[in-house]
Amino acid sequence: MVHEQLMRNGIRNRAILHAMQKVPRHFFVQEALTSQAYEDLTLPIGSGQTISRPIVVAWMTEILQPQKGLKILEIGTGCGYQTAVLAELGLNVFSIERIPELHQSAKQRLAKLGYTSNTLLKLSDGTLGWKEAAPFDRIMITAGGPVVPPPLLEQLADQGLLLMPIGNDRQKQNFILLHKNNGEITKETFGEVSFVELIGNHGW
Repeated sequence: MVHEQLMRNGIRNRAILHAMQKVPRHFFVQEALTSQAYEDLTLPIGSGQTISRPIVVAWMTEILQPQKGLKILEIGTGCGYQTAVLAELGLNVFSIERIPELHQSAKQRLAKLGYTSNTLLKLSDGTLGWKEAAPFDRIMITAGGPVVPPPLLEQLADQGLLLMPIGNDRQKQNFILLHKNNGEITKETFGEVSFVELIGNHGW
């Protein structure tokens, strides 16, 4: 996976490559799909949600310029795979999931793999963020919506980065990276993607 998908498609960050080599992706997919865990595929994880292709996980992580010790808010824990990659990189991960079954199973997986000292999971509406733990150096939203939820922008630290798939079409979005500098927001747009819908007070 690392050599044939990530490196071949331009991922050069050694720390990310090492993290994705170390985190066992098969541990985060349904048992019937473990044979496909390391293929270049989006796979269902139950409750109408998916685990992203490995290249998308790596790409999102690289865009956010991860650094050990930074505090990151992840919206959409899902199966916990992206959470584990961020934790393996040494970030302090605060992750929110709205679906109880996914929240509980992700919590169990992360505990079994030993990612407990730098991960904290919450069952809640991710579009509201995690006010009591703010501000965050990085915010990653792993579901697509029409706009960035205002509470998340408020909880982004100065000099922070926020990455989200945004689009008015529920099936297609563009990755939008927001930079916050002295209260001013600047935007970069990346390639087209297709993510599950961001559901909540400030989502669909």
